[in-house]
Amino acid sequence: MDDTTVKSKEASLKEKLHGAHTTVIGERQGKKILAIISQHEKVKGIIPSVITVKGKSSPGGNLTAKVLPHPDERGNLRLLLSHGTSAQEIRIVTTVATREEGLHLLEELNAMLFDI
Repeated sequence: MDDTTVKSKEASLKEKLHGAHTTVIGERQGKKILAIISQHEKVKGIIPSVITVKGKSSPGGNLTAKVLPHPDERGNLRLLLSHGTSAQEIRIVTTVATREEGLHLLEELNAMLFDI
């Protein structure tokens, strides 16, 4: 990936990242995942939610990301990031209008994440 592509992805993410805080678990990898999702033309906004921690094991491990399979009635989605004992839900605001269109977008976003 060349330097121009990286800057383009970062610019797209900055435009679409909203909410009370912009902290994302997984550091660079977490931001990379959100930058990839922000490139989709039907993603209008990305809103990080609260980070939850379960258990007392040492932090770290692999970062996993999955778009959850239940869009709301307007087609908006949720992404679950997990890293060690931490988890964070990311809300994905879309331009689609129905739950069915949200299901199609969900498949496209999960395919994008699978390619990482």
